Amino acid sequence: MRKIFIVAGEISGDTHGAGLMRALKQDHGPVQYSGLGGPQMRIVGGAETEDWLEHAAVLGLWEVLKIYGWFRRKFAEALNNIAQQKPDAVVLIDYPGFNLRLAKALRSRKYPGKIIFYISPQVWAWKKGRVKTMAKVLDLMICIFPFEKELYEKSGLRTVFGGHPLVDRTAAFKKGWSRESALVGFFPGSRSHEVARLLPVMLRASVIIREKVPQVRFAISAANERLKSEMNEIIQREGPPEARQWIEVGTAPVLMQRAEVAAVASGTATLEAACFGLPYVLVYKVNPVTYAVGKRVVRIKHLGIVNILAGETVVQELVQGACEPESLAGSLTAMLISPRTRKELESRLAAVVSDLGAGGAYKCAADAVAGELPSVAS
Repeated sequence: MRKIFIVAGEISGDTHGAGLMRALKQDHGPVQYSGLGGPQMRIVGGAETEDWLEHAAVLGLWEVLKIYGWFRRKFAEALNNIAQQKPDAVVLIDYPGFNLRLAKALRSRKYPGKIIFYISPQVWAWKKGRVKTMAKVLDLMICIFPFEKELYEKSGLRTVFGGHPLVDRTAAFKKGWSRESALVGFFPGSRSHEVARLLPVMLRASVIIREKVPQVRFAISAANERLKSEMNEIIQREGPPEARQWIEVGTAPVLMQRAEVAAVASGTATLEAACFGLPYVLVYKVNPVTYAVGKRVVRIKHLGIVNILAGETVVQELVQGACEPESLAGSLTAMLISPRTRKELESRLAAVVSDLGAGGAYKCAADAVAGELPSVAS
């Protein structure tokens, strides 16, 4: 049986990994999986796919440094497992800090199988020079944004544009509902430290918005019950008390279709909101050290992927010091009271989303991976 070792280190990577794994099994015969991922990948891959997300899904330089020893141990374990299991391919899903180092280590150890990267790391944002290094250590790149294909192929790395999985995900959730008047959605992120920094800003903004728009209502999206509990603790400290009733668990795709406007934490959720046509403001706030380091490394004008794809400011970005209750309240209020502003933003979001492919992203990626594997009969 053909064997694949697969690595994902974030919630989104776990989703994409599981989608790819299912598509491979469905369309290309039996595959034996092992590796590192999350609960969704473990369901598809079985016991040999370890769920390590509780510690792996950290964001920011300081947060990584605090558990650096643990990361070194997991890195060594991955190399040893690959050497022992001898998989036909190693599939690395996003998570570049860990996965690109793993690819280089495998190449230096003369790993004989294929090394495939799915969900391109955003090297175009922080270090384009690394593209040449990636071309030397990878056999195939499967990217999800159309402009990435040309970028990698210029350096000699075979690249497939597979389309963005969110096109399929949002299509499956779309219900054609009408948006609820004066409903503001708050999406403070899927990580504890994101919620800790962004939710207080959103809560204080809600008080200001209500002064301008008395009929306004709010809903807060929590990815799981653990985050809901953390949100309730923040509300107890920050208020207003009624915000406890605003929390919805696991309903992000629904809330993105119900809300009239929203504040969305920077990341995959901002593109998901765009796919749903939700008028929103991007918000971003991290540890000051992490932000200072990032400012020195990142080489692009915009933070949000919608603006990067458009090459201009489509969605307003409130970043770090600009992400304060007053600025957020002002931006959301302006959209709430102006149907024309909302309509124009919806139109611009649709234009960006139209370039992300027509669907079938996981099938396309699975076809590309299968093309690197030995045939079933071999």
